[in-house]
Amino acid sequence: ADIPVIPDLEDVQEEDLAMQVAAPPSVQVNRVLTYHDLDKDLMKYAAFQTLDGQVDLKLLTKVLAPEHELREDDVSWDWDHLFTEVSSELVTEWDLGQSERED
Repeated sequence: ADIPVIPDLEDVQEEDLAMQVAAPPSVQVNRVLTYHDLDKDLMKYAAFQTLDGQVDLKLLTKVLAPEHELREDDVSWDWDHLFTEVSSELVTEWDLGQSERED
């Protein structure tokens, strides 16, 4: 009974699981919430107004900016134009500082 037995090749081939394919997992797709839905949920549920039960977020939720104020149009940047604009602003500020020192 304690003697190990070498299995037959036919028995091993029958038990080969490498050729079996597992069924793919089924994933439930949930609807993605919009900013408007998130805003409504934030104000509706008191659970979002505290963090870890210790930090009060009510003041923060009162002053959050609405979505339409956060949206910006995409603007492409041209390196030469941007460099010229920033340089001229810096020179203007430097000239104003010099004139204030002279006064």
